[in-house]
Amino acid sequence: MEFKDVVRKRRMVRAYDPGRPVPDELVDTALRHAIRAPSAGFSQGWDFLVLREPADRELFWTSTTDGGDPDSWLRGLMTAPVLIVCLSDPDTYLDRYAESDKGWTDRDESRWPVPFWDVDTGMAALLMLLTAVDEGLGALFFGVPVEHHGTVREAFGIPDGRRFVGVVAMGYPAPDRRSPSLRRGRRPVEEVAHEGRFGTPWVRNAPS
Repeated sequence: MEFKDVVRKRRMVRAYDPGRPVPDELVDTALRHAIRAPSAGFSQGWDFLVLREPADRELFWTSTTDGGDPDSWLRGLMTAPVLIVCLSDPDTYLDRYAESDKGWTDRDESRWPVPFWDVDTGMAALLMLLTAVDEGLGALFFGVPVEHHGTVREAFGIPDGRRFVGVVAMGYPAPDRRSPSLRRGRRPVEEVAHEGRFGTPWVRNAPS
């Protein structure tokens, strides 16, 4: 598949075929693509917790929900045969930039204009989403509710220093409803891209 087609076909899949497990080699490919993501200082401060066994996935869902009957969105998501919890590690970045070639002599987090540990881990997650499309799978990126971080951390032995960036659900797509948010439409390039000065719309000067 051409890369431009992978990008255009990517969407958030909210329901999966529970009878079609994802082959191990496809999960492995997604992970190997994820570690090709850029990272500040080549710090690579990320970890990916792969949940494939039914018992592990069930533990994740019981750790992140409050019981009761899930709504249709969550019921669809619970059919995903693979969950990959994406974790960032700020300490890896703070340690890396305290090394001699970076020139900082401390681990002051305030030096960072944005938390690159989360940004880089998010880019790794995007590579998983694109890999899923390229391999004929569906995928979704979703967050772990803050109030359940401690429960998930305890359930899976996640170190205290790791941050929850999100979870990639992966599997073979099943019919699902389109997100009502799509009615908002995609903002055009001319509205979001600025040339030279903010407020000056980007104008395409050459045919694509």
